[in-house]
Amino acid sequence: MSTGPEVVRIDEFGGKEEVLELDPSRLAADSPMPAQFVRNLYSDAGGRFHGGIWRSSAGAWRVRYTENELCVLTEGRVRISDDHGRSWTFGPGDCFVMPAGFDGLWEVLEPARKFYAIYEPPAA
Repeated sequence: MSTGPEVVRIDEFGGKEEVLELDPSRLAADSPMPAQFVRNLYSDAGGRFHGGIWRSSAGAWRVRYTENELCVLTEGRVRISDDHGRSWTFGPGDCFVMPAGFDGLWEVLEPARKFYAIYEPPAA
């Protein structure tokens, strides 16, 4: 008898934290190379939905989202700017969505940590 899927806890005690390597060509001018880490704690069977924890030291880099990402910032401050001159700043406790198709700059102003849930839609 199958017991079915299990609830997955998203916290800093589960899984394995991995180093993220940022492509240096994406760095903003004069930005230090941030130290980034991810602890992906859930991926669905189709590989389209993921959840976990990300953290980064200060730095700024270009982003181009193909996925939709729900972010809950738990530490630090980040500023996100789009290619149309708009910007948004978030701090601990703020929740926001990075929509697929967003192009812009992601800046970590203070060492930051977030919970994330990512959905990668099928290619059109």
